[in-house]
Amino acid sequence: MTKNKNHGLHLSRRAALAAVSAAALFAFAAPAPSFAKDKSIKVGIMAGEEEDIWRVVTSEAAKNGLKIETITFNDYTQPNEALERGELDANAFQHQPYLDNQIKQHAYHIVRVGYTGVWPIGLYTKKYKSVGEIPEGAVIGVPNDPSNEGRALRVLQSEGLIKLKDGTGMLATVADVTDNPKKIEIKELDAGIVGRSIDDLDAGVVNTDWALKSGLSPAERIAQEPVADNPYRNFIAVKDENKDADWVKTLVSSYQNDTVKAEFDKVYKGTGLSAY
Repeated sequence: MTKNKNHGLHLSRRAALAAVSAAALFAFAAPAPSFAKDKSIKVGIMAGEEEDIWRVVTSEAAKNGLKIETITFNDYTQPNEALERGELDANAFQHQPYLDNQIKQHAYHIVRVGYTGVWPIGLYTKKYKSVGEIPEGAVIGVPNDPSNEGRALRVLQSEGLIKLKDGTGMLATVADVTDNPKKIEIKELDAGIVGRSIDDLDAGVVNTDWALKSGLSPAERIAQEPVADNPYRNFIAVKDENKDADWVKTLVSSYQNDTVKAEFDKVYKGTGLSAY
């Protein structure tokens, strides 16, 4: 009888230990809580259409516990400055040639973490139906920041309006023009001004986002850069020290999905393309 009691006690203890072990194993195997849980970040974006896109991104991020506050800007110089100073956790507005030039100038510690979209830069005019109609001595506006100026000059070169010095990189300037058969006057303007000045120009190479803001339509675009293998895809950027942070993965996936793509296509009406 005593033996049976001890045996029962022994089984009870074993059962208890087994239960504890099972509970511990379950706790160990259970999914970890969202790595973005209750994380709040500030993301710098350009004012305008991007606000519509990022309202959807913000909603997607909230599903995974990441709270996004968007901070809007009206020019290209401030978002990287704010990110470097720690006033932002991320920004989303630029392509790699632009960031490379900014790092060269300011020694920023900023890296790309996920592509967003690409907006092929184009040559717009309200006066002519084709590049061939552009007359001798025409005034053509181009963006004056280094990366976009080089990009614009390459569009003019691809259309036979100018020729750039052999070996010129992506940061070409008017000083690199070696042939200008129509004696075109190339007018360097702020990227946001070119499109708005189109009435005073014969033509202008305008970033697509600024073309939309300036009321220009695809019908007024007589040339554009190729889309395939385009080096000017925009992306989300963060400080180098945060590139492997879990919240960054959540941020990128909150942008790179079908829900955001649908909004992107609706807002940009084909003038911009998802680039991931």
